[in-house]
Amino acid sequence: MVINNFKDLTFANDFIFAKVMRNKKLCQKLLEVILNVKISKIEYVKEQVSLTGKPDSKSVRLDVYVSDDAGTVYDVEMQTGNTRNLPKRSRYYQSIIDINLLMKGSGYQSLRKSYVIFICTFDPFGAGRHIYRFGNRCLEDDRIILGDEAIKVFLNPKSDMNDIDADLKNFLTYLADAIACDSFTQELADEVEKIKTDKELEVEYMTLLMLEQEKYEEGLEDGLQKGRREGLLDALVNLVRDGLLSAADAAKRADMSEDAFKNLIK
Repeated sequence: MVINNFKDLTFANDFIFAKVMRNKKLCQKLLEVILNVKISKIEYVKEQVSLTGKPDSKSVRLDVYVSDDAGTVYDVEMQTGNTRNLPKRSRYYQSIIDINLLMKGSGYQSLRKSYVIFICTFDPFGAGRHIYRFGNRCLEDDRIILGDEAIKVFLNPKSDMNDIDADLKNFLTYLADAIACDSFTQELADEVEKIKTDKELEVEYMTLLMLEQEKYEEGLEDGLQKGRREGLLDALVNLVRDGLLSAADAAKRADMSEDAFKNLIK
């Protein structure tokens, strides 16, 4: 696990991104640039909020969760690693957002228009586009729109296509190279530098990194223990199959019942 120096972080780091998006003016402007719309006012902004569905379901931690004065909801995520699960992940995020928006007893018509936006530092679909927008349409006739008002957007700075306007192109250039190209990206750059001079935020970032490192090391140790256990069982099974050890002795060494070990052999 790579631990980054706080002073070297850029806007593409999800911690820095979330802190920059606390600035309502910048958050609103970014949404306008990405979606090419005008937004009157941001009603609330939550950074890295956790949402969940059922008590035993997987929770999600949203980088930026925003609602405008028209009631439209926006989830904006910074994505620097290509985990190749973004389509399914965006589907799950959308479902969790809807569950949390729909109060018990409310009608489905009360669900708000929503956007799940992934700002990627790579091409998530490999088609060379700067922007990929998805909405539900009829497979038999794509002129028919489902009208569920659930939209997913993916951005890619690594494109040569002439498929976006200058404002979005400048933002994606800044995302890729950390070079401000216009007044808006200069405002983003200034906010990033301001955040990186905040000692309290630096302590918060390093604390989060240490916690993540501990979780990583715990997971690594669990994996090693599991691997050692599987290696031991494989060796014992082979010894029994070769007639060099009885099933009863092998089961004892594996700390399991003889019946369970025989089932393992099968």
